[in-house]
Amino acid sequence: RPRNSTGQTNCPLSMLISRMLNLHIVINKMYNLFLFVIYRKRDYEGFLCSLLLPAESRTSAFALRAFNVELAQIKDSITQKTIGLMRMEFWRKAVEDIYCDNPPHQPVAIELWKAIKRHNLTKRWLLKIIDEREKNLDDRAYRNIQELETYADNTHSALLYLTLETLGVRDIHADHAASHIGKAQGIVTCLRATPYHSKRQKVFLPMDICMLHGVSQEDFIRANQEKNLRDVIYNIASQAHVHLEHARSFSKNVPVKAFPAFLYTVALEDYLYKIQKVDFNIFHPSLHKKSTLLPLYLYIRSWKKKY
Repeated sequence: RPRNSTGQTNCPLSMLISRMLNLHIVINKMYNLFLFVIYRKRDYEGFLCSLLLPAESRTSAFALRAFNVELAQIKDSITQKTIGLMRMEFWRKAVEDIYCDNPPHQPVAIELWKAIKRHNLTKRWLLKIIDEREKNLDDRAYRNIQELETYADNTHSALLYLTLETLGVRDIHADHAASHIGKAQGIVTCLRATPYHSKRQKVFLPMDICMLHGVSQEDFIRANQEKNLRDVIYNIASQAHVHLEHARSFSKNVPVKAFPAFLYTVALEDYLYKIQKVDFNIFHPSLHKKSTLLPLYLYIRSWKKKY
């Protein structure tokens, strides 16, 4: 065989294999970069929390949250429900194919497949997230706070159960804490999205609480700042706070290994503090600004091993 200037054999087959391997590495890095960019842009707080996970769980957590982002943005990106149903069906089939080791050639799906292989993640939770997001494609308000909590439990809590699995935690006390944190996160997410949706003539806040205070959807669309409207926000925000307190009541029994999965409580706490500070005016401009100190608060809580 011919040799090159260094005395090594020039084997066309070995060179081809080497190039293919290099190409695979480049493509893999591009997938990771794509995942990283969309995830950081759409879920900044979740991105910060995931950075504080152990190295062996971090990439998988990114994949899970990117999967959640993909599903969450479907509702806001469609004009017809039929299109949304088709996209949900794509992800349902993608999950089934992933568990058959045949992931579609889609960046998030490929990273999700790697996470599932690495941690043996439970398929049921992934399908539950898809099913609940699909039900939520209808543009209607939650009938009551319990309906909002059910949605939050089947989406945000399910994502936390999967994150716990990436940490190697399968514990009933950790699951109880995750359920309450997920419900708190769903409630806060609904509150935070209210100004955005109101500008688009949509209101999703629980109707039972609005009716209790004599507030109509039109009041939110007009961005009224009267006391009864702030009372609605107070009631809903208080329910999120109650769930956070319940989650912390399990902390003595929750394995310390699970705590990194629950760091999102810092972001929830930060928002609830800020909305209290502006007397529950959901339209106050300060609520739309990123908290510059959030990364520091997260690091301190992580260092103290608390949630």
